[in-house]
Amino acid sequence: MRSGVAEFVRRVTARNRLPLDYSVASLRVVDRVVDGLRSATSDSRSVSPELFWLGAYVGEVLVRRAGAVWVDFDAEQRKLFGQPTGVRMPDGRIWNPIGKVAKRFEVGREESVQRMYLLLHGRGRGRAVIA
Repeated sequence: MRSGVAEFVRRVTARNRLPLDYSVASLRVVDRVVDGLRSATSDSRSVSPELFWLGAYVGEVLVRRAGAVWVDFDAEQRKLFGQPTGVRMPDGRIWNPIGKVAKRFEVGREESVQRMYLLLHGRGRGRAVIA
């Protein structure tokens, strides 16, 4: 997952000059990119690869900034989240950043990835969650 995210970030950053630097502030860029995709099409299938990699990027920000680790979901979690992978936070909770980005696309501004990160408890100690 990590090497795929790194390649996605390299390609998108070079092509679009997006400041995807794995910072918490860059999550605002993710929100804006998803909004741009949403304004271009209402068909999530046509942008599903981009949504997947943006969600993977959000997960990698959680890994780097909040102490999360990538995990493969078990069968029950795959059914619940609709994804094969996610992150486990230091407190043991499992979260679905790929699904969160997809939800931003489906619902819009009220599903901000950056706001979610900033409003979560424990982030001052390197902990955060994302659903």
